[in-house]
Amino acid sequence: MKSTQLRTLRESGMGILFLLLMFCLSSMVQAQKPDKNFHIFLCFGQSNMEAGARPAEQDKDFNDPRFQFVAAVNMPRMQREMGKWYTAIPPICREGNNMGPVDFFGRKMIESIDDKYRIGVINVSVAGAKIELWDKDDYKEYIDNERDWMKAIVNQYDGNPYQRLVDMARIAMKDGVIKGILIHQGESNSDDPKWPERVKKIYNDLCQDLNLNPKDVPLLAGELKHEEQGGVCWRFNVDILPNLPKTLPNSYIISAKDCESTGDQFHFSTEGMRTLGYRYAEQMLKLHKYKMKR
Repeated sequence: MKSTQLRTLRESGMGILFLLLMFCLSSMVQAQKPDKNFHIFLCFGQSNMEAGARPAEQDKDFNDPRFQFVAAVNMPRMQREMGKWYTAIPPICREGNNMGPVDFFGRKMIESIDDKYRIGVINVSVAGAKIELWDKDDYKEYIDNERDWMKAIVNQYDGNPYQRLVDMARIAMKDGVIKGILIHQGESNSDDPKWPERVKKIYNDLCQDLNLNPKDVPLLAGELKHEEQGGVCWRFNVDILPNLPKTLPNSYIISAKDCESTGDQFHFSTEGMRTLGYRYAEQMLKLHKYKMKR
């Protein structure tokens, strides 16, 4: 065989090998591309968001993989590892928690929207904590002066709940798209007029650190217990929370009116959590204009 023929065969073979390599690389990139129909929501706050409501009978058999969560801490008793996805069977915050508005938010979402969608959540909440705990610049000064039991919770997030939320969000973004932020916090800042500005800073930091477009990521903030429910922080709903949408564009207030109480000064019962979670979902459904189930 002539040398020119051999060279042609070699070049042809190299061309085929190159095309095969390009096809394999393209397939790998496609396989790693996040699912645009897997919608992820970041959640944080204090005890009501942390979740202390015991599941009612109607809640106990849930096992729908369309609603998932990223474990933000290790849960050895449940054989769950930090940074991995699991079906959202409670608890979805930490091992010692139960159900809260995030559980009912996710269940309502998948119940309402077309089956092509999946919902994912990440919940990094700490009972009793001020909003300063999620400020990436001020958190350490704040927690260093807090109570030991709260420090013990924060230590499960390696001392920095904000960074844990960001780290888990980055993992989640490999699989889906962040579509919103849910917050229920304020009991510990109930007379703090700077609360809306503090929330705005945290929101802006999250958007910057995760490369999110604020226009695409609404923040929903839930009211605290109302006066007629025996809530001692009800003035927060009147004097402070209404300033959030004025301060932070694309933020919305979720009503806690008539959400059933546990009977104490701060917390909602299981049914109260259910109502609140459904209201978070109803607002998010409106904002993103989902294709709904028929």
